[in-house]
Amino acid sequence: MGGTLRLGAYPCVLGDDTVAKAAYLEDEMSERHRHRFEFNNDYRARLEENGLVISGTSPDNNLVEIVEIAEHPWFLGCQFHPEFKSKPMNPHPLFSNFIAAAIAHKDE
Repeated sequence: MGGTLRLGAYPCVLGDDTVAKAAYLEDEMSERHRHRFEFNNDYRARLEENGLVISGTSPDNNLVEIVEIAEHPWFLGCQFHPEFKSKPMNPHPLFSNFIAAAIAHKDE
C-alpha cells in the first residue's frame, strides 16, 4: 500500500458475470479517484484462490479497482468514489444496484 496520489478519472474494465458489470451494464467505465492506496498484487492469486473476485481492473490489468465476494448477495469494494457521480434523483449505478439487492434479499 501507499504510493503516489491517484487523483482524477481512471478507466476500469469490468469482468463478466460480476455485480459490477450488472450494475454498470457496460464493459468499461471511468471513475474518479483521490487516494494513495492500491491493492497489493503480491496477494492477488492467493485471495482469488480463496474466493475474492477481481471484478474491475485498469485496462492493463495491473491495478485492481473493484473486488467482490461471489457467495455473498452483494459485496463489492472499490478504489474510487462513486458518491462523486451520484445525485438524489440520479443515483450512481452501484448505489442503485445495492439498494435493489437489499430489497431482493430483505427476508434472508
